[in-house]
Amino acid sequence: MARVTPADLPVRDRLLHAASTLFAERGFAETSIREIVEAAGVTKGGLYHYFDSKDALLSAIHDRMLTMQIARMNTIADATDLSLTERLHAIFADVVETSIANLDDAMVFFQSMHLLAPEHQARVRAERRRYHERLRDLVAEGQQTGEFRDDIPAALVIHYHFGALHRLGTWYRPDGRLTAEQVGEHFAELLVRSLAPSNT
Repeated sequence: MARVTPADLPVRDRLLHAASTLFAERGFAETSIREIVEAAGVTKGGLYHYFDSKDALLSAIHDRMLTMQIARMNTIADATDLSLTERLHAIFADVVETSIANLDDAMVFFQSMHLLAPEHQARVRAERRRYHERLRDLVAEGQQTGEFRDDIPAALVIHYHFGALHRLGTWYRPDGRLTAEQVGEHFAELLVRSLAPSNT
């Protein structure tokens, strides 16, 4: 049973909340428009005022997750008062915490990208690639300056740690022992410690 959509959200946000919850719990293909509008407490006409299809809802969920995390990442990456280690730590802690805070969106994002319309899928993949490349470039810069070990390709470091992030939805539980902040801190520590030069 899907969780109740907050009634005080604007209609468009209620629809996205309901769709994200249902897609995460049941899967995109198994969720009907009727179920989405019932969970959101709106009419089909209300849905079609904002979204012309179930595919458009899926695209909007991907867009809002990616847009939010890219903006936060860029703010931290541009913080010149922080060292590369501090920036990388803060970015990865943040992406974990925001993924947990928006866990349904994150699960939909990680599991349903292949279901997006081809042109939208290409755009989302390109944006996600730029996100990963920005982090890869921070790692590479640290390797060049000696702040990070340089015996592991920077791209491999990023792929490895994001691979772990993409599994969050399979094991994280809000009522578990660790808070989102603790999980983010542990993930970030694992990343920066894996890059520490061997003499530190």
